[in-house]
Amino acid sequence: MPEELSPSQAAARIGTSTRSVQRWIATGALPARRVGGRWRVASDVLDAFSTLDRLQGAVGSPVPGSSVPGPPIRRLFVANRGEIARRISRTCDRLGIAVIVPRTDGPEALDLLDSGATVAAATVAGADAVHPGFGFLAENADFAEAVVAAGIRWVGPPAAAIRAMGDKAAARRLARDLGVPVIPGYDDAGQADDALRAAAASIGPPLLVKPAAGGGGKGMRIVRTLEGFEDVVAAARREARAAFGDERLILERLVEGARHVEIQVLFDAAGHGIHLGERDCSAQRRHQKVLEESPSPGLDARLRARLGGWALQLASAVGYVGAGTCEFLVTDRGEAFFLEMNTRLQVEHPVTELVTGRDLVADQLRIAEERPLDVDQAGIDAARALGGHAVEVRL
Repeated sequence: MPEELSPSQAAARIGTSTRSVQRWIATGALPARRVGGRWRVASDVLDAFSTLDRLQGAVGSPVPGSSVPGPPIRRLFVANRGEIARRISRTCDRLGIAVIVPRTDGPEALDLLDSGATVAAATVAGADAVHPGFGFLAENADFAEAVVAAGIRWVGPPAAAIRAMGDKAAARRLARDLGVPVIPGYDDAGQADDALRAAAASIGPPLLVKPAAGGGGKGMRIVRTLEGFEDVVAAARREARAAFGDERLILERLVEGARHVEIQVLFDAAGHGIHLGERDCSAQRRHQKVLEESPSPGLDARLRARLGGWALQLASAVGYVGAGTCEFLVTDRGEAFFLEMNTRLQVEHPVTELVTGRDLVADQLRIAEERPLDVDQAGIDAARALGGHAVEVRL
C-alpha cells in the first residue's frame, strides 16, 4: 500500500514548500483525502505529480490561449443521488465548495428526471453551478440549456455538443467525415421497413440493430438471420421509442470477440484538449459493463495513440468542453472502430484517476469556472508511463 503523507511531508519529499502543496490540494491539482480532519496525499500520487511538474514546468500554470477565468464555484447543486452524489461531494469538501444534494425520497422528494423541477430546486437553493453526475439528466441537452438560461453554470459540455454526439447516427457520419473508422452499417435518414431490409441484406448477417438516440444497450438486437427481420425491427423501435422518445434505428455489422475500449478526454473552454488514456470495458453482461481496467491489456502504444488522437479529433469537431468519453471496438487484428461518445463523467472514471493521479470531478469544476487545464498531454503520458494499473468491478 502507498504511504500517506501530510502536506509538510509531501513538500519535503519533492523539495517544495508546504504552502505550495496546500495550494495544489485546494485547487484540485494534487489529489488528496481527509483523514481525521487533516489532508493526506498518497505517495504514489505525489510521485506521479512530481514527475508531471518536472516534465511540463510549473504546476498549475495556465495553458497558452486560455480564456479569462470566471468567478469560483461556491455552491454546487448535485442533480443526482446515492454514491454518485457522495463521489462529487468528496471533491467539493476538499475544495471548500458547499454541496446541495436534493431529497429523492419522502414527501419532498425531487424527481431527478424532471428538468424544470430540478432547475427550480437549484435556483431556490442558491446554487451557482449544477453537476448532473451520470444517469438521469446528465446527457439531456434541454436540461443543460435550462440550467444556463436560469443563470446557473453547467458542469458539463455545451448543449450543442450533447446533441451532436447523442444522435448516434449523426456521430457515425461525423466520424466518417473526419476519417475516423466506423463499423460498416446503415445510418441514413430513411427508416422505412424496405430501406432497413435492403440495408440489412447489403450488410449481411450477423448484424446489430441499435437505437440512433440510445445507449446502455436498450433496444439493441442481434440478428443472425434475416428471417423475421421485420419483427426484430418492430420490437427495437418500440423499446427505443419508450426509452428515448425516438424510434430511429442504426444497423451495424456485428463485430464479435472485439475489445470494448474507451478514451477519456478533457477540454477546457478555450478549446485545449487532452486525453487521459484508455479504459478496457470488454467484460460485459447484456451490454452492461461488469469490469473496467486501465491500461487495456489489448493495446500497444501505436494503437493507443491512434485511439487518443481520434477521440480528440471527434470531441474538438463538436466544440466539446469538459469531461467526455469516446468508445471504440478493437479487434484482435488491430482494427479499430468508433462506436459513440458519452458526454458526461463515466461510472468507471476512478480507474483513470488512479493511473493518472487526477481528480476528474475537480477537473470538471475547474473547466466550468473557465480556468485552463493545468496539465498537458506530455504530463498525462508521463504519469501513465509510471506503470500504474487499476481495475473496477461492478457488483
